[in-house]
Amino acid sequence: MAKVFITGGAGFIGYFISKELLSMGHEVIIYDAFINYISPLESHYPYYLQMRLRDLEGKAQIIRGDIRHRGFLVKALKDSQPDRVIHLAAVPIANISNLFSEDTTQINLNGTITVLESIRVVDSIRRFIYASSSFVYGNFKYEPADELHPTNPIDLYGGTKLAGEILTQVFGKRFGVEYTIIRPSAVYGPTDCNRRVSQIFVENALKGKPLVLDGGGEGRVDFTYVEDTAHGFVLAAFSEKAKNEIFNITRGEGRSAKEYAEVIKKYLPGTKTIVKKATEVRPQRGSLGITKAKNELGYQPQFPIEKGIPKYIEFIKSSALFK
Repeated sequence: MAKVFITGGAGFIGYFISKELLSMGHEVIIYDAFINYISPLESHYPYYLQMRLRDLEGKAQIIRGDIRHRGFLVKALKDSQPDRVIHLAAVPIANISNLFSEDTTQINLNGTITVLESIRVVDSIRRFIYASSSFVYGNFKYEPADELHPTNPIDLYGGTKLAGEILTQVFGKRFGVEYTIIRPSAVYGPTDCNRRVSQIFVENALKGKPLVLDGGGEGRVDFTYVEDTAHGFVLAAFSEKAKNEIFNITRGEGRSAKEYAEVIKKYLPGTKTIVKKATEVRPQRGSLGITKAKNELGYQPQFPIEKGIPKYIEFIKSSALFK
């Protein structure tokens, strides 16, 4: 069995990756700074963090550490001797990244450099898996946007993620570090506390509040249920075909916020929607191509929004926050 070190492993996606790896019998080391950029009153971060940690306690090793602190990170890596490192730690949301630009640069960019420098001095590590983002593409020029689509980010989040990709490739070529780059998109599901539209819509619907469709909710994104995202990361971490490759790990289907709201209405009748003028500039996106991940990794996402949203609704309804 493998030993996997996950930066940001107590976060939303990291938690589900950790659970899948543990269910397979692998050893998991979670390295997390437990930082949140959204008010706990809105995000429910303390509640969901405790839920994740209670579930992982006694199963995974949990280390509180910041990827910007090279000495402590190197010690953690040398002590644990992992053979794979999955790097998820980042300021995770585009609008938050633009607001906290200094932290975004220090964590998403300089932190990634620190991780790359650190793994060079640990001989046990066989592969580095970097969590990038579909935001690296910027405005889609065609659909589905495959991994060869031009990269032209329009915000700080996408820019730092693309810089991390380039640095990962440079370190891989220069120092012989085997890597895999993953580009997720619009991840949603249980324990998300980053105030994505998917979380806001489900929570507001359960509270009887209307769902606000910015710009009519016509813009499409590739909503991906978190279990599908986590499974794609796990496949990429172990596949020989993933060596030094880039993969879109998404649902592979562009859906609008309006469609997302309509699915919610089916399970929570009486939910209202209101249309407002768009308040944020976001990339014009849509479907991502996942043929490469299907053919080379055997990736088969299981959850269109029609299946993922009801699971998400039931999770939130069963949580103490809504009882």
